[in-house]
Amino acid sequence: MSAAEGRTERGGGALRRNRVRERYRALGRYRGLVVLAGCGVLLAGCASMPDGGNVKHVSASQHADGDSQVRVYSVSPQKGEAPTQIVRGFLEATTSDEATFPTAREYLTRSLARRWDPFASTTVLTEGPSAAKAPRRLAPPTEDGYSVEVSGARMAEVDSKHAYSPSKGDYSEVFHLTKVDGEWRIDEMPDGLVLGESDFQRIYRPINTYYYAQLGPDADSITDGQNVLVADPVYLRRRIDPVTKTVSALLQGPSGWIDPVVTSSFPRGTRLAPKQHLSVDDSGVLRVRLNARGATAGGRQCVRMAAQVLYTVQDQASAKVGKVELVGPKNRELCAQTREQVAVYQPGRLNGSAKKAYFVDEQHRVAAFQHKNEPPHPVEGPLGSGQVEMGAVAVNRIENEGAAVSRGRRGLYVASLEGSSATTTLGDPVLTSKAKHENDRLTAPSWDGLGDLWVADRDPDNPRLLRLRSGKEQPDEVRVPDLDKGERIESLRIASDGVRIALRVRERDGHTSLQLGRVVREGTLKKPRLTVEQLRPVAPQLVDVSAASWAGGSRLVVVGRESGSVQQLQYMETDGSVSDQPTLPGITDVTGVAASEDESKPLLADSEDGIVRLPPDANWKMLTESGSAPAYPG
Repeated sequence: MSAAEGRTERGGGALRRNRVRERYRALGRYRGLVVLAGCGVLLAGCASMPDGGNVKHVSASQHADGDSQVRVYSVSPQKGEAPTQIVRGFLEATTSDEATFPTAREYLTRSLARRWDPFASTTVLTEGPSAAKAPRRLAPPTEDGYSVEVSGARMAEVDSKHAYSPSKGDYSEVFHLTKVDGEWRIDEMPDGLVLGESDFQRIYRPINTYYYAQLGPDADSITDGQNVLVADPVYLRRRIDPVTKTVSALLQGPSGWIDPVVTSSFPRGTRLAPKQHLSVDDSGVLRVRLNARGATAGGRQCVRMAAQVLYTVQDQASAKVGKVELVGPKNRELCAQTREQVAVYQPGRLNGSAKKAYFVDEQHRVAAFQHKNEPPHPVEGPLGSGQVEMGAVAVNRIENEGAAVSRGRRGLYVASLEGSSATTTLGDPVLTSKAKHENDRLTAPSWDGLGDLWVADRDPDNPRLLRLRSGKEQPDEVRVPDLDKGERIESLRIASDGVRIALRVRERDGHTSLQLGRVVREGTLKKPRLTVEQLRPVAPQLVDVSAASWAGGSRLVVVGRESGSVQQLQYMETDGSVSDQPTLPGITDVTGVAASEDESKPLLADSEDGIVRLPPDANWKMLTESGSAPAYPG
């Protein structure tokens, strides 16, 4: 199909175009011309669907591989197009795989084409943007121009640092056009892009950039406490020089939300040297040339820089990154580090091994699943003795100590998981709630990777978030300034890195939401000051969240329901976007969920039928019909 034919179809055959669009949606690619690399097949305005064959499940990785073979190109403006057609053509052109949008700029006046910054931000709408003549109240008519309103239902914004944040509301912007040599062209409009959700998911991919946790006075409580890498998710275009763009995003520094609790080893102002197109060579080496500011680093600082690059790039590179070489101007070598040399910086090193999964058995003892073919058994030590009936459990990351709240949620007990259950006394609780009712007392506890225990007391007279250093010391109260009066924490999960915490919050209207907060650690070891700041929604589409658990460096598994819908399980990214992980199989009446930050571990759920397990590429399987509150270490 020629460019002219493509433009004629877009201007006139509305019904046919709608049918084509629906077909493209079904295929996951649409608008313009689509080239399938390696096949030599050209799809242009026409598509057919097979009417036979079996349905086959496609995993997320397979979907990504398939998308990597697709290129979408846009169509230039044609003579005599009306203003609304020009705006619609421009919006379509911005969904292409052109690196700097040269075709989209053809819809603009020369002046606007030079100054338009498509990378300033991206607005994501639930559906594709609509374009219609702007009403008089938005743009009074002018003698030499025409105004078009671009509108839609906004669901998210992506800022100039590529950070995604949910943002519901109406979107409306006016695009002004003028005639240039007798043809309409856009001469005024906002910077950035506006895309429908389906286009956004096709064009962009979530990537974890990595920065070092600022643990304040607690950094000395673990080995190499200054070298804990934290995932900061960003969205980058899938097929436009992915490795180069990934390193550039890393060098821009952490996103605004997480910036106060992480730091980068790169000197301020470090950027890539010009005219680089980075890729991993056949031997697995990535060579990165930095500007003069980056070349000021050396020694240990450069090693930390190399670790950030290696772990950030790995998800975007088509080959395994075995070595990172950092060089300065004139190719002066700064440092070179192999994957083995930076293994001590590996993200998730505080996760623990999760050798076992834990739960409360039918006799209200703390028990463990060790091997999938062996029956569960009570843990060693007093928590498995039945001296006190337990209601929920958490085990520290090295699995030598456990914490459990009593069945009535009044007391929190901490004890070793080693030694005889029969001869070891449990002792007094380390924390007791004074609330009258069970549902107002202690939440299930959670351990960070520093060995500290976190728990919330829901007492209406004194609701508190608490941290017990090493699980034993006097509790430190943690401020949560974003919680309004009448709101309280119903459950919590602290990330292994200790700087992010997921809170299930009961709001004043009775609904429960999932909020992510950053943990700011200040003061001294003797006088710590801890604050959970800047709560932001993780699952904004859910009106009630009943359970959540960390399921990776920047991912949680969430149980909840949308308005008017049934309960569902889904993976969510920490920035509030829906994960590209495969859809989870349905399960009835889930009251709890357990995942591990080690993504190789299967998902566990507490259902009306018992505790069930979800193996890879399979359906739920029963672990035990009795017991409750499953938990991985953490």
